[in-house]
Amino acid sequence: MDMNEKDYVVVVQCSIVKQRCPGYLCEKAFNERTGGFAEYPRDRNYRMIFIECGGCCGRAVHRKLSLLKRTIQKKEGLDKGRIVVQLASCVSKNNYHGPPCPHLDYIKTLIDRIGLDLRQDTVISAKSEQRRQEGLYE
Repeated sequence: MDMNEKDYVVVVQCSIVKQRCPGYLCEKAFNERTGGFAEYPRDRNYRMIFIECGGCCGRAVHRKLSLLKRTIQKKEGLDKGRIVVQLASCVSKNNYHGPPCPHLDYIKTLIDRIGLDLRQDTVISAKSEQRRQEGLYE
């Protein structure tokens, strides 16, 4: 996937985690182009949207992204190929907040049905990576 062909980055965050997490580290990783955003060109400006999954089982992702896709097409004339969905690490990885989302595969299926490109991970915590190496996290 060529990140130069994208205009919108939609970060999907866990609703449960968002009750505590302000999203600062995800935004910081994006702006510094680290972690899951390391492949994004530094000289490219993107529009960024943060959404929550809507709670378990994550089905709201389908409604929210479908509406976003239609709205961007209608208002800006951009097709779905200009949008990339980035699953936040709180959804995709075993980390400080807890294990990966138990509905991860279902959420991926919903995003695939809409036809949007998908990437995983935002923040890659050094401490969590260490714990993965030690076998404490998967």
